[in-house]
Amino acid sequence: MFEDDDDVEWRTIDELARVSGVTVRNIRAYQARGLLPPPQVRARTGYYGPGHEARLDLIKELQGEGVKLDVIRKLLDTTGGSTEQVVRFIRTVRSLFAVEDRQIVTLAELVERFSETDPNLVKRAQKMGLLTEIADGQYEETSPRLMAAAQAMTEMGIPMSRSLDVVDQLRQHADGIAKVYVDLFLGEVWQPFDAEGRPDDQWPRLYEVIGNLRKVSGDAMLAVLELAVAERLDVTFGRDIVRNVRTSSRPPVAD
Repeated sequence: MFEDDDDVEWRTIDELARVSGVTVRNIRAYQARGLLPPPQVRARTGYYGPGHEARLDLIKELQGEGVKLDVIRKLLDTTGGSTEQVVRFIRTVRSLFAVEDRQIVTLAELVERFSETDPNLVKRAQKMGLLTEIADGQYEETSPRLMAAAQAMTEMGIPMSRSLDVVDQLRQHADGIAKVYVDLFLGEVWQPFDAEGRPDDQWPRLYEVIGNLRKVSGDAMLAVLELAVAERLDVTFGRDIVRNVRTSSRPPVAD
């Protein structure tokens, strides 16, 4: 249909809507908001290629994760490059710490797992983003690993309310840790790459660095955590030992 694009399948907006599952109205809205490039026009008809379909898939994927359209547009504008490069880059960056596969659980299952019947605890878990109600008595676990950790603490005899306290505190600290790694990536990897004009031959290297950063960041975080816990235990139990020694060394009180 177009020069040098004999192997590319071009579609009208109606055809694109059918194969992508996105309505014509939304496709036009995405174009108006700068989320989707304009079509190639021939004989007054707009045609959309694989890049448009790939970008629509990415938009749906990000929206499914709760990312707002304005944020998606900023991501697309910031990365630059071809649509294929943008899609691959954003997916690669998001996989730095991959989102878990969510699980569906019932209220009865939650009660059995956590030995709790207090509905306020479920509401609190929803407010914390651990659970999302999808139907009457059914919930989606946004982080099954965190829920499993909370369950493990409950099985140790720790109340569910206290387990949620711990998860909440960990999330607050995790935000600061995430900022450290994001700032590191932006300052040492992305900004130099961007300053060079984002050369095509450097994209593979960028993906390689992202993959390496994922492993290094996880290893470093675990090492720092183990060191911090060991030091905290030494200080805490060392203080208790000293206190016990002082108490036991005091002379008995005379009658």
